[in-house]
Amino acid sequence: MTAGYTVTWLEMTARPAIPRREMPRDGLSLVRARNPPVHYFRYLYDAVGSPYEWTDLHAWSDADIATYVRHEAMHLNVAHLDGCPAGFILLDFREAPVADIAYFGLVPEAVGRGLGSWLLLEGIHDAWDAGIEKLTVNTCTLDHPDALPLYRRMGFAPVRSEQREREVSA
Repeated sequence: MTAGYTVTWLEMTARPAIPRREMPRDGLSLVRARNPPVHYFRYLYDAVGSPYEWTDLHAWSDADIATYVRHEAMHLNVAHLDGCPAGFILLDFREAPVADIAYFGLVPEAVGRGLGSWLLLEGIHDAWDAGIEKLTVNTCTLDHPDALPLYRRMGFAPVRSEQREREVSA
């Protein structure tokens, strides 16, 4: 089935006024995954992205994913809730001094528990702590309906949008 959707690119040109927050609940931790195994990244990508038609990386070979996610300028931060992955944010610093939020999201069981804004804000502050000049992200209407409003609340401003079509699961 073919679906039309809108991609929106956003950027932030200064650290947001919103300070870091305490972890929103007990049992929550944030861990930087260094040199993650390909199977682990594929698991995170699918666990978070399958409800939103994240399929682009399915065409990548294991070698391509390893090169991408293990690059020293890629920072994979994984939120764990009660010891289990609850979501992740992948920061891409390869185009410094611009950083990009390459991927961000929660597993379905973690959605609606107040974790998304906390995880995103942690990633935003981590990026600014690295000395960047601009932070970018893109989202689309296939993503969670709160994604675009959340990015805007955090201080991102839309810079362009584009209509696209793609095959989606029924």
